[in-house]
This record gives sequence, C-alpha cells and structure tokens, in this order.
Amino acid sequence: MPRLKDKVAIVTGSSSGIGKAIALRFGQERATVVVAARRLPLCEQTVSQIREQGGKALAIQTDVADERQIERLMADTVARYGRIDILVNNAGIGGGSRLTDTSTETFDQVMNINLRGTFFCCRLGFRQMKKQGGGVIINMSSVAGLQAWAGTGTYSASKHGIMALTKSLADEGRPYHIKVSAICPGAVADELVDASPTDIERSEKIDPFDVAEAAVYLSTLGKYAVVHHIVIDRLGAEW
Repeated sequence: MPRLKDKVAIVTGSSSGIGKAIALRFGQERATVVVAARRLPLCEQTVSQIREQGGKALAIQTDVADERQIERLMADTVARYGRIDILVNNAGIGGGSRLTDTSTETFDQVMNINLRGTFFCCRLGFRQMKKQGGGVIINMSSVAGLQAWAGTGTYSASKHGIMALTKSLADEGRPYHIKVSAICPGAVADELVDASPTDIERSEKIDPFDVAEAAVYLSTLGKYAVVHHIVIDRLGAEW
C-alpha cells in the first residue's frame, strides 16, 4: 500500500541528484510532488518520470536564494492543493576551498543557496504547516554539517547552520505537530539517479536512492515518533 497517498510534498533541488531521487520515490509512494528547482526543463523531466510511474507531480521553477520565488512556490502549491504535508529542503551547492583561498563572492553564494535558501523555505513552510495542524520538514545537511575538514570550511559552515536551524525549528514545531529532521549524507553519486544498475554496482559512492529511502522513512513515522537526524555515510569512510 502506498505510504504517502494523498500527501502533498515539495522537494527543492529536485531536477537532478538526491532531490530527483526523493521526488521519484515520493511519486512511487503516491504523494503529489511539487518539483522545484532552477532548471525548468529538468524539473519537467522529473515530473514526466513521476507521471509515467502513475504518480502526480507539478514543476515550479524556483531559485531558493530568491525569497520572492520561495513565496510564490509556497503560495502556488497551497492554492492548487490546499496544503503542504512534506517539505524537503534539498537545494544546495558545493563551493569554497581553503578559507584563505575562498573569495567573498563564493562564500556568499554558498550561504545564500544552502543556508538562506533553507531558512526561507523553513520559515514559510512552517507557517503553512502551523495553520493546517502539522507536517514534516526534512533539511538536507551533510556529514560536513557534523564535522569539518581542511578545504570544507565554507560548505561545512553552511551545513552546520542547517543543523542549527533544524534543531531549533524542531523544538519550535513540537506544540504544532510539525516534525523537523535532517539527513546528513556522505559522498553521493548524484549522476546515478539516471544510471543503469551496472553503473550503480560499479560506484563506490552512496546511491542517491538510499538517501531517498531515508526521506520516505522520515515522512512516514508514527505520530509520536521523531528522528532528529540521519547520517548516511560511505562504507569505509573515516570521519
């Protein structure tokens, strides 16, 4: 039996990679999926794949660094479907090197998309879920949101910030039946979303559909169960 039937889910950054894998799995579980990312043609490809599998989906072009576009994403979703049951804040970029070699422009870009974008989505998604009596917010952090290594300072700072937002919002959401969790993947082979099974077996990185399974799990927990964060690391990784 589909586990997300009649649920409305927004997945940002779902035109490719982890976000696309999550959108496809949500579609298989019969959620209505709003596919949100900057590249509209790729969003529409994800929507087509969901529909081919018998699911329901809608593409809304969205740059999470632009607050007005987030407002439109949330408003259009509620206007069309009446609610937001699940919000996955997956959109993000890498960037930066050793701190002394990282430009201000790069630092600002990573923070604007990874941290500010997650903040914008959390704020508006939380407000809607509070009105409707509950929901699930899943923020995509990283093992770099729990640790940091040389050359990861900018990216790690953005992902540590996401962990702080997640923990704070989880506490604020408890009285309103809003669950907020984070997923912290290690090295994920994003290109494997559209790969053959042989390619997946050949890769030593994490299959993005394993991350997607974690998102399904968090979205289907019982009423009184909550998971603060899930770490999915590569077999043999040292951290």
